[in-house]
Amino acid sequence: MFLPAGSQDEVGQQINNRFRAFEVFSEITERRNYQLISTPVVEYAQTFTNPYAGMALQTMLKWFNHEGEIEVLRPDWTTAVARALVKQPQSEHKWCYQGSVFRSDKQGMESRQAGIEIVHSPAFLGESECLLTAIDYLKALEVDNYLIELGHSQIFDELTAPLNLNAQQSEKLRQAMHDKRKDEVFNLASLAGSKKIASELTDLVDAYGNVEILEVYEERWKHNRQLLGIIQHLKRLAQLLNDCGIKEILVDLGRVKNLPYYCGTMFRGYLRDNGSTCFSGGRYDDLYEQFDERHSAVGLAFDVDILSNQITSSQNREKICLLASPENHAFAEAARSDFSDQIVDIRYDLPDKERAVYDRIYKILKEDNLWKVVEQ
Repeated sequence: MFLPAGSQDEVGQQINNRFRAFEVFSEITERRNYQLISTPVVEYAQTFTNPYAGMALQTMLKWFNHEGEIEVLRPDWTTAVARALVKQPQSEHKWCYQGSVFRSDKQGMESRQAGIEIVHSPAFLGESECLLTAIDYLKALEVDNYLIELGHSQIFDELTAPLNLNAQQSEKLRQAMHDKRKDEVFNLASLAGSKKIASELTDLVDAYGNVEILEVYEERWKHNRQLLGIIQHLKRLAQLLNDCGIKEILVDLGRVKNLPYYCGTMFRGYLRDNGSTCFSGGRYDDLYEQFDERHSAVGLAFDVDILSNQITSSQNREKICLLASPENHAFAEAARSDFSDQIVDIRYDLPDKERAVYDRIYKILKEDNLWKVVEQ
C-alpha cells in the first residue's frame, strides 16, 4: 500500500539515532532538575488558533468530531504545555517534553521534538537556563559545530508602535521584515506615515552579525529607554554565553517573531555545516493571558530529526556474527556476554554475499563434547 503524501517509513540507524537523542535529552534534563510533562496528541483546534496562540488552522491536520468541534493533531508543544501547566502548582518551574508535532506545511508532516519550558522564573534566569541547557545537550550529543543567534521581538513592536498600523498592515510589514525585503519594508512604513521610521526599519534589516553590533545600537538608541534596555539585556545574555565558552554568537536585531505568542528574547541554534536550525525558542509571557493569568515563561525546542543525523558514534561499533544452530543456540546466546561492547547477531546460515556486513564472524563448534566459539 502507498502512504499519504508526507508520511514515510523508517528503518535501522535513523531510528537508533533518534532514540539515542531522546535518551541523552532525558539524562540532561533530569540532571538539571526538569520535570517531565506530556500532552495528548489530539487537541481542540481552538487551543492553537485563538488570538493568543495565533496559529493558522490551514497548516494543521484536522477533522470534525461527533460534536462538530474541530480537533487537530498537536501542531505545537509550547501552547499545549501552557494549557496543561495552568493546572500545575506554581512551585514547579522547569518542565521538559518529548514527542511529535504535526504540520502540513512542513516536509514529512510529522517532526520529532524535545523541548523545555521554564515558568515563574526571573526573565534572565529562565533565558539563561534555556540556552545553557541547549549547550549542555549539544555537548552530550557531541555536536559542537553550531552557532547561537539572539534576537528580540519587541524591537519591531517598539519601532512600529507610532505608526498605528491595523492588524493586516502590521502583519504585512512584519512579513516583509522576516523576508528581509528592504524596499517593501521602506514603502510600507512610509505609506503608514513616517519616512524616519521607514529608514530605521530598513537599516534594521541589515542589523545582523556578531555581538559588536550591540555596541553600535547601544549608542544609537541611548535616548530610547525601551530599546536601550533590550540591547543591554541581549548583551548580558551574550556575555554569559561567552563566559560559558560559546565565543561566536550571532545577533539579529531585525528578526521578527515567527509565532504570535513570542514577546521578548528569541534564540536559535544553527548547524554550521548545512545551516539547519537545530533548536529555537524564546519568551512567551503573553500566551498565558488566555487563561487570565500572567507568568514569566520561556522555552525552546530541539529538532530531534536534525540532531539525529549528527549522531555517528553507534555506527562505529564492531559487528559480530555468531554462526550457530538450533542445537547450540542457547550456548551462543550465553556467549553474547563475551562481546559486551559489540553488536552481536546470531545466524544459522550466512551466505557469502552477506558476510561483508560483519566485522568478525565466529562459529559455534563442539570439541571434546563441549561447545566453543571459534573465529572464522
